[in-house]
Amino acid sequence: MEIAGRPIGSDHAPYVIAELSANHNGNFEQALRIIDIAKTVGADAIKIQTYRPDTITLDAKTEDFVVKGGLWDGRTLYDLYDEAHTPWEWHEPLFDHARQRGITMFSSPFDTTAVDLLMDLNTPAFKIASFEVIDLPLIRYVASTGKPMIISTGMADDEEIDEAVQAARDGGCTQFALLHCVSGYPAPAGDYNLATIPNMARRWGVPVGLSDHTLDNTTAIASIALGASVIEKHFTLDRSAGGPDDSFSLEPKEFTELCTGARTAWEAIGRVDYGRKSSELGNVTFRRSLYFVKDLARGEVVTEGAIRSVRPGFGLAPKHADAVVGMRVTRAVKANTPTTWDVLEKV
Repeated sequence: MEIAGRPIGSDHAPYVIAELSANHNGNFEQALRIIDIAKTVGADAIKIQTYRPDTITLDAKTEDFVVKGGLWDGRTLYDLYDEAHTPWEWHEPLFDHARQRGITMFSSPFDTTAVDLLMDLNTPAFKIASFEVIDLPLIRYVASTGKPMIISTGMADDEEIDEAVQAARDGGCTQFALLHCVSGYPAPAGDYNLATIPNMARRWGVPVGLSDHTLDNTTAIASIALGASVIEKHFTLDRSAGGPDDSFSLEPKEFTELCTGARTAWEAIGRVDYGRKSSELGNVTFRRSLYFVKDLARGEVVTEGAIRSVRPGFGLAPKHADAVVGMRVTRAVKANTPTTWDVLEKV
């Protein structure tokens, strides 16, 4: 799988996505700054969300449409999405700005009109949000564009993920990834069950990553060791700014640490390799080896007391001690010199 020419998969460094979401807080200039800083802190991509309140919900105040509990308690869905949405007239200048800054931008569409808008902007990829993973017609419509797609799986059971994967494939998508996700805002690390990640990769045969809503980087970095090849985290300039998503987003210093930590973890995993590493070469001489600890005359037999296993490592390996004892020296040797085969012969 590739997004804008960047390969994604376990053979490549993790693809880190900064989720802008509603963290522009209704300020276009702030959205531009978030893009700039996402590039600076090392994100591979910045992601927005493409909807209007009327494309995602109804303007209703009945009980069904009022949030109960959590960060947004008491808000109607329409009012919440009206505050949180990224105005459609911002999209083109935001995409242009991201291209100028050299960072990939794509979006989560929430209906077919959003998909059409993003296609007009030549988006390099699409993201299906966790809440839309059961919207199979939307997935098929996105798949029909031929663009790469990332599907978040928060709240979805394995049967629903099966259906989403099949919808993507039926729609013609040949490049997509799944993100293991817990749709809690924030989510406790203990809910993540990261052992699910390698199972997902085996079961559906696509790159798997993590959409992380915990409040630090531990869960995301740990996921790399289990095969996560994409990391998505919400990104803000100021967690105390009061926006809908600010409180569970990473600030720039934390996002820098995420990018560095995730890539370091991937480098550390590497491949199966029992060979000596380049950083070890200078220390080989400090391993133990056999040294003469007595002066011996030519022809004298080596006794147990004549040699010892000590550091440094210029002599024979300690495993040869039994073989050396009972041999004789072919020339005089001094104490504190390494034992070597060229001064030894069998009796």
